[in-house]
Amino acid sequence: MVEKKKFSIIGGDLRNVKLAEFIAAEGNSVNIYGFDKAGFDVKIKQSSTLEEAINGSDVIIGPIPCSNDNEFINAPFHSEKILIHDVFKLMTKNQLFIAGRISEKIVHLAQVCNVYNVDMLEREEMAVLNAIPTAEGAIQIAMEEMPITLHNSNTLVLGYGRIGKTLAKMLHGIGANVFVEARKYADIAWIKSFGYKTVSLSELTQTIKDMNVIFNTIPSVVLNNDILKTLNPDCLIIDLASKPGGVDFDKAKDLGLRAIWALSLPGKVAPVTAAEFIKDTVFNIIEELGV
Repeated sequence: MVEKKKFSIIGGDLRNVKLAEFIAAEGNSVNIYGFDKAGFDVKIKQSSTLEEAINGSDVIIGPIPCSNDNEFINAPFHSEKILIHDVFKLMTKNQLFIAGRISEKIVHLAQVCNVYNVDMLEREEMAVLNAIPTAEGAIQIAMEEMPITLHNSNTLVLGYGRIGKTLAKMLHGIGANVFVEARKYADIAWIKSFGYKTVSLSELTQTIKDMNVIFNTIPSVVLNNDILKTLNPDCLIIDLASKPGGVDFDKAKDLGLRAIWALSLPGKVAPVTAAEFIKDTVFNIIEELGV
């Protein structure tokens, strides 16, 4: 059980608003900042300044992702930009900063400012649980965009990490014909054991032309011009990878292909569930660090 503490929630989307409510419901003090133009109900009173929000808190929680440009906190519902440097400058050495997908540049800045930071997406429990709403959201997009059912359709999952594993399992449960690209021998063995069809990158051009939908989870450009040219024009591409993504979107557009870059799906399709996962992970971090 985590001892009652004072938290600051800075920026983010609906996940962080729900997170603040969950943390407060357990008897903790919570300040929030960065939601002055939210188009949804914010039950917890917002701090008027960044300094007011951070002052005296034990833990400062940022968004997922922490930033889109390594300069400003990701705060889509705030009227002003929040400099990451300003956040770190206001923090003391006794405060902990937790966010998701903290870049090397931001980590370096935190070190310069003597701010202890933890990337929650580096935590295995968070990464695994976060894959669930991501996979569900990807399937939702496919169902909305495709004129055919996923059942009995040819679906290709590129990459067999946490999201790839969860997505392949869900697609198989729906009744799709699941093809999975993987490189590790152990992953290939697991793919075969679950009844999916394995695909190697070297044979991708031979397999990909028969796909109805492709889900990419690899954060490097796998679907380049040469591969995209072999696709069925009706094939749907859903890219779930973080920047730089795995699709050459300009070439896909030139070829008339439908390619959707579906980022931050947990916050869009299941913010309440995602917030619960974040809360549990934050409490695990605090307990382990003894903050």
